Amino acid sequence: MGEREEQAVIGVLVAVIGLTALDMAFDLYFGSSLRHIAVEGAVVLAALGGVVFVWRRTIAGYHARLRQSEAASARWRADAERWRAEAAQLLRGLSEAIERQFRLWGLTESEQEVAFLLLKGLSLKEVAEVRGVGEKTIRNQSLAIYRKAGLAGRAELAAFFLEDLLLPPPTGDRSPPAEAAPGAAAQAR
Repeated sequence: MGEREEQAVIGVLVAVIGLTALDMAFDLYFGSSLRHIAVEGAVVLAALGGVVFVWRRTIAGYHARLRQSEAASARWRADAERWRAEAAQLLRGLSEAIERQFRLWGLTESEQEVAFLLLKGLSLKEVAEVRGVGEKTIRNQSLAIYRKAGLAGRAELAAFFLEDLLLPPPTGDRSPPAEAAPGAAAQAR
């Protein structure tokens, strides 16, 4: 029985209790036999027992759904934590690889910081605010970064690092095509 049906049954039983109790009151007032009143009292008690039974089932259903929801939530939290841990490892590795490339290009520490902020998508103005310097300084540093890396601008800087991350999923033999092999774009530069 669903939640709505249980509520409907409880409503009907409460109506039976109310109407039967009202009838008992009239019967007592007009002098009906005790046997008749006892039968109606039994009906009220049976209906009351039905209300309690259905109500307990409803509460048990709520508790069961709550336990299922908590279990699903715990599984979701565990999956999310596992994913965050895996992603953190991958991001650390990516960050280290980017730092190595920056050193190969001969970027200064300031230029490396600017390059990271540009890769994160900050505007020149935002990078200047974060670093506490003028926007013109950041513009000059970004031009130095692009010159040292042999890149035309921010889009090529981002593509240099992200191009191989966005390969289509491998098919069949699970090995990427030769032209899309990791590092192919970097080797071609």
